[in-house]
Amino acid sequence: MIQKPIRTLLLIGSLCGAAPLAHAEMKVGTIDMNRVFTEYYKTKDAEQKLNEQRAAAKKELDDRVETLKKSMDELNKLNAEIEKPELSKDARDAKIKDREQKIAEAKNLDKEASDFKGTRERQLQEQFLRMRKDIIDDIMKIVTARVTDAGYDLVFDKSGLSMGQIPVVIYSRDDMDFSKDIIAKLNANAPKVKPTEN
Repeated sequence: MIQKPIRTLLLIGSLCGAAPLAHAEMKVGTIDMNRVFTEYYKTKDAEQKLNEQRAAAKKELDDRVETLKKSMDELNKLNAEIEKPELSKDARDAKIKDREQKIAEAKNLDKEASDFKGTRERQLQEQFLRMRKDIIDDIMKIVTARVTDAGYDLVFDKSGLSMGQIPVVIYSRDDMDFSKDIIAKLNANAPKVKPTEN
């Protein structure tokens, strides 16, 4: 009768002893996804393209605003001319009619500038999100291949923050981080930068 509980205790003890060994064999890695994303050459290319397009959109918007300013200056001149007492009734009526047309044009220019700004901002944001998704897809393919080949059980993103803005990974050994390997693999096919001529 006593033998059965002893055997059960020995079995439980051996299972408990095996549990730490199972955990010790677990392969855990870390990666700094923010660093990988930032140092990937396609991210830099995308940022450059977006910055060029933002600059072009700003120039076009500035041109539209400048046209609107000129239109407002013309309106102010017309108002000053209409106020002149020496102006004949016919001439005043003609200028008032001209002013009404200029006001309508200025309103259209203002609406066009506002619509253009909203549309371009939305287009650039959509383009940024598409580019970001493509870049993240590229990164995840390489990361997934590395994780599978190396047989990792768990991989943590070192750049991740909790809801309280506290790092999710409080501490990890440097040798657990394989960010450099991923960056090297991603940038292996980067176009060669031509040296600048003096």
